[in-house]
Amino acid sequence: MITNLVTGGAGFIGSNLAKKLIKLNQKVICIDNLSSGNLNNIKELLKSKNFVFVKHDILNSVEFKVDRIWHFACPASPHNYQNKPLETAKINFIGTLNMLEIAKKYSSKFLFSSSSEIYGDPIDSPIEEDSIIRLKTQSIRSCYSEGKRIAETLCFDYQRKFNLDIKVARIFNTYGPNLSLTDGRIIGSFLDSIIENRPLTIFGNGKQTRSFCYIEDLLEGLILLMESDYKGPINFGFPKQTSIIGLGLIIEQLVKKKLQYTYKEAKEDDPQIRLPSIKLANEILGWKPKVDLNMGLKQTLISFTNRI
Repeated sequence: MITNLVTGGAGFIGSNLAKKLIKLNQKVICIDNLSSGNLNNIKELLKSKNFVFVKHDILNSVEFKVDRIWHFACPASPHNYQNKPLETAKINFIGTLNMLEIAKKYSSKFLFSSSSEIYGDPIDSPIEEDSIIRLKTQSIRSCYSEGKRIAETLCFDYQRKFNLDIKVARIFNTYGPNLSLTDGRIIGSFLDSIIENRPLTIFGNGKQTRSFCYIEDLLEGLILLMESDYKGPINFGFPKQTSIIGLGLIIEQLVKKKLQYTYKEAKEDDPQIRLPSIKLANEILGWKPKVDLNMGLKQTLISFTNRI
Protein backbone atom coordinates (compact mmCIF):
# COMPACT_ATOMS: atom_id res chain seq x y z
CA MET A 1 0.00 0.00 0.00
CA ILE A 2 1.31 3.45 -0.94
CA THR A 3 2.06 5.74 2.00
CA ASN A 4 1.65 9.48 1.41
CA LEU A 5 2.80 12.46 3.44
CA VAL A 6 0.56 15.51 2.88
CA THR A 7 1.85 18.73 4.39
CA GLY A 8 -0.79 21.38 4.98
CA GLY A 9 -3.17 18.44 5.00
CA ALA A 10 -5.86 20.21 7.04
CA GLY A 11 -6.00 23.08 4.55
CA PHE A 12 -8.25 23.43 1.53
CA ILE A 13 -6.36 21.53 -1.17
CA GLY A 14 -4.50 19.23 1.24
CA SER A 15 -7.65 17.98 2.96
CA ASN A 16 -9.42 17.29 -0.33
CA LEU A 17 -6.34 15.47 -1.61
CA ALA A 18 -6.16 13.37 1.55
CA LYS A 19 -9.79 12.31 1.08
CA LYS A 20 -9.06 11.38 -2.52
CA LEU A 21 -6.03 9.28 -1.58
CA ILE A 22 -7.93 7.47 1.18
CA LYS A 23 -10.65 6.60 -1.36
CA LEU A 24 -7.88 5.17 -3.55
CA ASN A 25 -7.00 2.84 -0.63
CA GLN A 26 -3.72 4.56 0.17
CA LYS A 27 -2.29 5.58 3.54
CA VAL A 28 -2.06 9.28 4.42
CA ILE A 29 0.04 11.00 7.06
CA CYS A 30 -1.29 14.53 7.38
CA ILE A 31 0.96 17.25 8.81
CA ASP A 32 -0.43 20.67 9.69
CA ASN A 33 0.30 23.22 12.40
CA LEU A 34 -3.32 24.50 12.08
CA SER A 35 -2.22 28.11 11.61
CA SER A 36 -4.55 28.31 8.61
CA GLY A 37 -5.75 24.71 8.31
CA ASN A 38 -8.84 23.47 10.12
CA LEU A 39 -9.48 20.15 11.85
CA ASN A 40 -13.07 20.27 10.64
CA ASN A 41 -11.74 19.68 7.13
CA ILE A 42 -10.39 16.25 8.11
CA LYS A 43 -12.68 15.15 10.95
CA GLU A 44 -14.25 12.42 8.79
CA LEU A 45 -10.79 11.10 7.90
CA LEU A 46 -9.78 10.72 11.54
CA LYS A 47 -12.01 7.63 11.67
CA SER A 48 -10.00 5.89 8.95
CA LYS A 49 -7.31 3.37 9.90
CA ASN A 50 -5.30 4.58 6.90
CA PHE A 51 -5.18 8.20 8.07
CA VAL A 52 -2.91 9.77 10.69
CA PHE A 53 -2.90 13.43 11.72
CA VAL A 54 0.26 14.97 13.17
CA LYS A 55 0.19 18.53 14.45
CA HIS A 56 3.59 19.81 13.43
CA ASP A 57 5.29 22.95 12.12
CA ILE A 58 7.43 22.07 9.09
CA LEU A 59 9.94 24.76 10.05
CA ASN A 60 11.09 22.05 12.46
CA SER A 61 12.57 18.90 10.98
CA VAL A 62 10.55 15.71 11.10
CA GLU A 63 11.00 12.25 9.67
CA PHE A 64 8.56 9.81 8.09
CA LYS A 65 9.39 6.97 5.76
CA VAL A 66 6.91 7.51 2.95
CA ASP A 67 6.55 6.73 -0.74
CA ARG A 68 5.18 10.10 -1.78
CA ILE A 69 5.29 13.64 -0.43
CA TRP A 70 2.63 16.18 -1.39
CA HIS A 71 3.89 19.54 -0.15
CA PHE A 72 1.09 22.08 0.36
CA ALA A 73 2.05 23.68 3.69
CA CYS A 74 2.05 27.46 3.29
CA PRO A 75 -0.45 30.28 3.86
CA ALA A 76 -2.12 30.68 0.45
CA SER A 77 -4.38 33.71 0.82
CA PRO A 78 -2.99 37.27 0.60
CA HIS A 79 -4.80 38.10 3.83
CA ASN A 80 -2.86 35.41 5.69
CA TYR A 81 0.59 35.69 4.14
CA GLN A 82 0.67 39.50 4.19
CA ASN A 83 0.00 39.39 7.93
CA LYS A 84 2.89 36.92 8.38
CA PRO A 85 5.43 37.75 5.68
CA LEU A 86 8.53 36.51 7.52
CA GLU A 87 6.90 33.23 8.49
CA THR A 88 5.69 32.77 4.91
CA ALA A 89 9.16 33.25 3.46
CA LYS A 90 10.61 30.81 6.01
CA ILE A 91 7.94 28.19 5.29
CA ASN A 92 8.64 28.36 1.57
CA PHE A 93 12.37 27.86 1.93
CA ILE A 94 13.07 26.10 5.23
CA GLY A 95 9.84 24.08 5.22
CA THR A 96 10.44 22.92 1.65
CA LEU A 97 14.07 22.12 2.48
CA ASN A 98 12.97 19.93 5.40
CA MET A 99 10.52 18.02 3.19
CA LEU A 100 13.11 17.58 0.44
CA GLU A 101 15.48 16.07 2.99
CA ILE A 102 12.88 13.38 3.71
CA ALA A 103 12.52 12.75 -0.02
CA LYS A 104 16.30 12.45 -0.37
CA LYS A 105 16.65 10.02 2.53
CA TYR A 106 13.85 7.68 1.45
CA SER A 107 13.78 8.32 -2.34
CA SER A 108 10.20 9.55 -2.00
CA LYS A 109 8.40 10.99 -5.01
CA PHE A 110 7.83 14.68 -4.33
CA LEU A 111 5.17 17.11 -5.57
CA PHE A 112 5.54 20.79 -4.72
CA SER A 113 2.47 23.02 -4.88
CA SER A 114 3.66 26.20 -6.52
CA SER A 115 1.34 29.00 -7.53
CA SER A 116 0.23 31.26 -10.35
CA GLU A 117 1.49 34.04 -8.07
CA ILE A 118 5.03 33.38 -9.34
CA TYR A 119 4.00 35.03 -12.63
CA GLY A 120 3.28 38.32 -10.86
CA ASP A 121 1.38 40.78 -13.06
CA PRO A 122 1.84 38.82 -16.29
CA ILE A 123 2.84 40.23 -19.66
CA ASP A 124 1.54 37.20 -21.56
CA SER A 125 -2.03 35.94 -21.64
CA PRO A 126 -2.66 33.09 -21.51
CA ILE A 127 0.35 32.46 -19.28
CA GLU A 128 2.68 29.66 -20.35
CA GLU A 129 5.24 27.94 -18.13
CA ASP A 130 8.09 29.77 -19.88
CA SER A 131 6.38 33.17 -19.88
CA ILE A 132 8.45 36.17 -18.85
CA ILE A 133 8.04 36.74 -15.11
CA ARG A 134 7.67 40.27 -13.78
CA LEU A 135 7.86 40.56 -10.01
CA LYS A 136 8.82 43.26 -7.52
CA THR A 137 10.79 42.16 -4.47
CA GLN A 138 9.41 45.11 -2.47
CA SER A 139 5.75 44.16 -3.01
CA ILE A 140 3.62 43.13 -0.03
CA ARG A 141 2.86 39.97 -2.03
CA SER A 142 6.53 39.08 -2.56
CA CYS A 143 6.93 36.95 0.57
CA TYR A 144 4.61 34.47 -1.13
CA SER A 145 5.40 34.89 -4.84
CA GLU A 146 9.17 35.09 -4.42
CA GLY A 147 8.95 32.42 -1.72
CA LYS A 148 7.32 30.04 -4.16
CA ARG A 149 9.96 30.87 -6.78
CA ILE A 150 12.90 30.10 -4.49
CA ALA A 151 11.14 26.92 -3.34
CA GLU A 152 10.81 25.84 -6.97
CA THR A 153 14.51 26.54 -7.49
CA LEU A 154 15.33 24.48 -4.41
CA CYS A 155 13.23 21.60 -5.76
CA PHE A 156 14.98 21.60 -9.13
CA ASP A 157 18.42 21.83 -7.50
CA TYR A 158 17.58 18.76 -5.40
CA GLN A 159 16.30 17.05 -8.53
CA ARG A 160 19.60 17.65 -10.36
CA LYS A 161 21.96 17.06 -7.44
CA PHE A 162 20.31 13.98 -5.92
CA ASN A 163 18.38 12.62 -8.90
CA LEU A 164 15.06 12.90 -7.07
CA ASP A 165 11.66 12.42 -8.71
CA ILE A 166 10.23 15.91 -8.21
CA LYS A 167 7.10 17.51 -9.68
CA VAL A 168 6.18 21.21 -9.59
CA ALA A 169 2.51 22.15 -10.01
CA ARG A 170 1.75 25.83 -10.63
CA ILE A 171 -1.78 26.09 -9.30
CA PHE A 172 -4.17 28.84 -10.38
CA ASN A 173 -7.25 29.93 -8.41
CA THR A 174 -9.04 26.85 -7.09
CA TYR A 175 -12.33 26.56 -5.24
CA GLY A 176 -14.69 23.94 -3.83
CA PRO A 177 -15.62 22.24 -0.54
CA ASN A 178 -13.40 23.13 2.46
CA LEU A 179 -12.44 26.48 0.95
CA SER A 180 -12.11 28.99 3.78
CA LEU A 181 -14.87 31.60 3.93
CA THR A 182 -12.80 34.01 6.00
CA ASP A 183 -9.30 34.14 4.49
CA GLY A 184 -10.09 36.90 2.00
CA ARG A 185 -10.03 34.96 -1.26
CA ILE A 186 -12.76 36.05 -3.60
CA ILE A 187 -15.10 33.04 -3.92
CA GLY A 188 -15.00 32.29 -0.20
CA SER A 189 -15.58 35.96 0.62
CA PHE A 190 -18.53 36.21 -1.77
CA LEU A 191 -20.17 33.06 -0.39
CA ASP A 192 -19.58 34.17 3.20
CA SER A 193 -21.22 37.52 2.44
CA ILE A 194 -24.24 35.77 0.95
CA ILE A 195 -24.58 33.41 3.92
CA GLU A 196 -24.27 36.35 6.35
CA ASN A 197 -26.58 38.54 4.23
CA ARG A 198 -23.94 41.23 3.67
CA PRO A 199 -23.05 43.17 0.51
CA LEU A 200 -20.32 41.56 -1.59
CA THR A 201 -17.04 43.49 -1.42
CA ILE A 202 -15.16 44.23 -4.64
CA PHE A 203 -11.68 45.76 -4.52
CA GLY A 204 -10.97 48.06 -7.47
CA ASN A 205 -13.32 48.26 -10.42
CA GLY A 206 -14.05 44.52 -10.53
CA LYS A 207 -12.79 44.16 -14.10
CA GLN A 208 -9.69 42.22 -13.05
CA THR A 209 -9.90 38.59 -14.15
CA ARG A 210 -9.13 35.20 -12.66
CA SER A 211 -9.48 31.63 -13.86
CA PHE A 212 -11.39 29.46 -11.38
CA CYS A 213 -10.72 25.70 -11.33
CA TYR A 214 -12.89 23.27 -9.36
CA ILE A 215 -11.02 21.23 -6.75
CA GLU A 216 -11.89 17.80 -8.20
CA ASP A 217 -10.42 18.80 -11.56
CA LEU A 218 -7.24 20.04 -9.88
CA LEU A 219 -6.84 16.83 -7.86
CA GLU A 220 -7.14 14.73 -11.00
CA GLY A 221 -4.35 16.77 -12.56
CA LEU A 222 -2.09 16.56 -9.51
CA ILE A 223 -2.44 12.78 -9.33
CA LEU A 224 -1.70 12.45 -13.05
CA LEU A 225 1.40 14.60 -12.55
CA MET A 226 2.59 12.53 -9.59
CA GLU A 227 2.19 9.36 -11.65
CA SER A 228 4.00 10.83 -14.68
CA ASP A 229 7.67 11.04 -15.63
CA TYR A 230 7.47 14.76 -16.40
CA LYS A 231 10.16 16.84 -14.67
CA GLY A 232 9.34 20.51 -15.34
CA PRO A 233 6.82 22.97 -13.89
CA ILE A 234 3.27 22.66 -15.19
CA ASN A 235 0.20 24.91 -14.97
CA PHE A 236 -3.12 23.73 -13.54
CA GLY A 237 -6.12 26.00 -13.94
CA PHE A 238 -9.30 26.65 -15.88
CA PRO A 239 -8.49 28.03 -19.36
CA LYS A 240 -11.17 30.70 -19.30
CA GLN A 241 -11.06 33.98 -17.43
CA THR A 242 -13.89 35.54 -15.48
CA SER A 243 -14.00 39.09 -14.14
CA ILE A 244 -14.81 39.65 -10.50
CA ILE A 245 -18.01 41.44 -11.55
CA GLY A 246 -18.83 38.48 -13.79
CA LEU A 247 -18.32 36.10 -10.88
CA GLY A 248 -20.86 38.07 -8.84
CA LEU A 249 -23.40 37.86 -11.66
CA ILE A 250 -22.99 34.08 -11.93
CA ILE A 251 -23.54 33.72 -8.19
CA GLU A 252 -26.62 35.96 -8.41
CA GLN A 253 -28.12 33.51 -10.93
CA LEU A 254 -27.36 30.55 -8.67
CA VAL A 255 -28.91 32.05 -5.53
CA LYS A 256 -31.76 33.58 -7.57
CA LYS A 257 -31.65 37.03 -6.02
CA LYS A 258 -30.16 40.44 -6.68
CA LEU A 259 -27.01 41.00 -4.64
CA GLN A 260 -25.64 44.24 -3.24
CA TYR A 261 -22.02 45.30 -3.77
CA THR A 262 -19.56 47.46 -1.88
CA TYR A 263 -16.56 48.83 -3.78
CA LYS A 264 -13.27 49.51 -2.01
CA GLU A 265 -9.84 50.74 -3.08
CA ALA A 266 -7.88 48.25 -5.20
CA LYS A 267 -5.43 46.08 -3.33
CA GLU A 268 -1.74 46.86 -3.76
CA ASP A 269 -0.11 44.98 -6.67
CA ASP A 270 -3.27 42.98 -7.35
CA PRO A 271 -2.78 41.29 -10.76
CA GLN A 272 -5.26 42.40 -13.43
CA ILE A 273 -5.12 39.25 -15.55
CA ARG A 274 -4.65 35.65 -14.45
CA LEU A 275 -5.30 33.18 -17.29
CA PRO A 276 -3.30 29.95 -17.61
CA SER A 277 -2.25 28.11 -20.70
CA ILE A 278 -2.90 24.42 -20.00
CA LYS A 279 -1.51 23.25 -23.33
CA LEU A 280 1.38 21.47 -21.61
CA ALA A 281 -0.86 19.71 -19.07
CA ASN A 282 -3.09 18.55 -21.90
CA GLU A 283 -0.22 17.33 -24.07
CA ILE A 284 1.84 15.66 -21.33
CA LEU A 285 -0.89 14.40 -19.00
CA GLY A 286 -4.02 14.40 -21.12
CA TRP A 287 -5.55 16.73 -18.52
CA LYS A 288 -8.11 19.45 -18.86
CA PRO A 289 -10.78 20.58 -16.39
CA LYS A 290 -14.31 19.29 -16.87
CA VAL A 291 -16.35 21.29 -14.33
CA ASP A 292 -17.43 24.74 -15.53
CA LEU A 293 -17.78 27.64 -13.13
CA ASN A 294 -21.58 27.46 -12.89
CA MET A 295 -21.59 23.79 -11.89
CA GLY A 296 -18.60 24.12 -9.59
CA LEU A 297 -20.06 27.09 -7.75
CA LYS A 298 -23.34 25.26 -7.36
CA GLN A 299 -21.59 22.27 -5.76
CA THR A 300 -19.50 24.57 -3.56
CA LEU A 301 -22.55 26.49 -2.35
CA ILE A 302 -24.34 23.23 -1.54
CA SER A 303 -21.34 22.00 0.48
CA PHE A 304 -21.16 25.19 2.55
CA THR A 305 -24.91 25.23 3.13
CA ASN A 306 -24.74 21.64 4.38
CA ARG A 307 -21.86 22.50 6.73
CA ILE A 308 -23.80 25.41 8.22
